[in-house]
Amino acid sequence: MTPLRIALLQGPSGTPVDNAAGAARLGDAIARAAEAGARLLVTPELSLTGYALGDSVQGRAEAADGPGAARVARAAAEHGIAVVHGFPERDPATGAVHNSVQLTGADGRVAATYRKTHLYGEFERGAFTPGEDLVVQAELGGLTVGLLVCYDVEFPEAVRAHALAGTDLLLVPTALMSPYAFVARTLVPTRAWENQLWIAYANRCGTEGDLRFTGLSALAAPDGTAPVRAGEGAELLLGTVDPELLAASRAENPYLADRRPALYADRASRGG
Repeated sequence: MTPLRIALLQGPSGTPVDNAAGAARLGDAIARAAEAGARLLVTPELSLTGYALGDSVQGRAEAADGPGAARVARAAAEHGIAVVHGFPERDPATGAVHNSVQLTGADGRVAATYRKTHLYGEFERGAFTPGEDLVVQAELGGLTVGLLVCYDVEFPEAVRAHALAGTDLLLVPTALMSPYAFVARTLVPTRAWENQLWIAYANRCGTEGDLRFTGLSALAAPDGTAPVRAGEGAELLLGTVDPELLAASRAENPYLADRRPALYADRASRGG
């Protein structure tokens, strides 16, 4: 299987004036990533709009097939690269707003949309409705890719659910803030190791309002390392997902095969 060259956009900081401006900024990143030889670009949480939206979330929310998604799709098709972007998604059937990410293929077609299932803090819990589908997957370059958002990856159950469902590469747009740099430095590579998969963790950087983001985006490998790691500033990070390393690591570290699910189910049923 051919290795997959991917790009992680660290940033942008600040909140776009409107969604069209956010889509234009994403378009620039898409062009740069494609020029660098990437076949997939992963951008941060709420990359269309900015994270610190305050009371403007309702006004910035769009349907999954709204104008922001259409602009990203056109740029993805123009440059022949798959793209993951984050946006506040309004469900036209219910009116609920979700913190969502969308994977658009290199042909401009939407491959998957995931709604964040674990909401963080008062802002998110007040602004968004949590999603109910934990494992959302698609095929890309011969790999099974899955989607989570930021806080989701901090729950071992969420990543393990992906591992058990066969996810090879977990794509995690994020908005990790100070002082939680240990999540990016330590927890994310540990999740990759204990679940035997790749994790692409794309963070924001700089400040929005009174929030300061840690940067430290990374591509974490199933051997517990982070072959590529950003610093604290804006950066387009490039890395390669190697299917052969994944296969070798899974053969050497059979965590999933050695599990004893009956024991865990018993503990869960007793609440302990």
